[in-house]
Amino acid sequence: MDGDRRTAMMSAAIDIGTNTVLLLIASIDTRGQLATLVDEQRVPRLGKGVEESGNINRSALNRLIDVLLEYRAMIADHGVESITVTGTSALRDAANRQHVLHRVRAATGFEITVLSGEDEALLSYRGAVSGLAEGGSAVVLDIGGGSTEIISGEGESILFHTSRDVGAVRLTERFFRHDPPLPEEIQSALSTVRAAFADVPPFDETRCRLVGVAGTPTTLALLDQGVTALDRNATMNYRLSRQAVDRLFALLSSKRAQDILGLSASMPGRADVITAGTLILRSYFEQSGFREMIVSERGLRYGAALMAARL
Repeated sequence: MDGDRRTAMMSAAIDIGTNTVLLLIASIDTRGQLATLVDEQRVPRLGKGVEESGNINRSALNRLIDVLLEYRAMIADHGVESITVTGTSALRDAANRQHVLHRVRAATGFEITVLSGEDEALLSYRGAVSGLAEGGSAVVLDIGGGSTEIISGEGESILFHTSRDVGAVRLTERFFRHDPPLPEEIQSALSTVRAAFADVPPFDETRCRLVGVAGTPTTLALLDQGVTALDRNATMNYRLSRQAVDRLFALLSSKRAQDILGLSASMPGRADVITAGTLILRSYFEQSGFREMIVSERGLRYGAALMAARL
């Protein structure tokens, strides 16, 4: 064990999404075994308004910088050897992306790598399967704020991947003008998601598992169990059924965001977009034929940390 400690690498990965910014600090040994030391989430909603204006606004950028400065202090306390900072849909789409990258660099010292949809999918898959107890075939569904990634593979080998511009924040801003959304608003959003998934190939549930990462499945896993506190042990590898998602969508779509906020400690920063995220998951269940999902707390940041360790 002492040998493992000597050869372990301390790695930090920051995942800047449309809604959340996630920090992972982990120790990774030469066998690729990852021990999580810090796993933090903040919800600055960098992508707020990007769908309408095309730009990341000043308030959102300031919120992002505040989070990154907080994370920088955490990283400094852990003797980290490698730091990876990635940006996804909001930064891909923003017309003022270069201004944002420059401001972040000047304020925090962090260099953000803006991932393509393809690279986002690959890292999400790598992170998700690292947390599975068994190998074999898997389909990873990563519902973000601005986009959704679908990736299938065998072990760590990717067989299919795609990124679609449907996400919880994007759908909410585009379609939901009322709180709770009107039936016709839900139908318009659903039609858009179905069209986005229409050409995604079906997968055989008898031969592979569906794995869900990011905030939508983890939040729904807590709600399905009646767990109101943030509890990663309650979400990791939880089996979330299609019937449970249907039931939770009916519940969430009938409530105002203010009322959703009180359902769980996981809702701050997510209460107004969880209905759209659940709609995306429900639509994918419908299209794919899967009957259940294995929920994973791991995702892009885990894949980025492993990639930085060249494992």
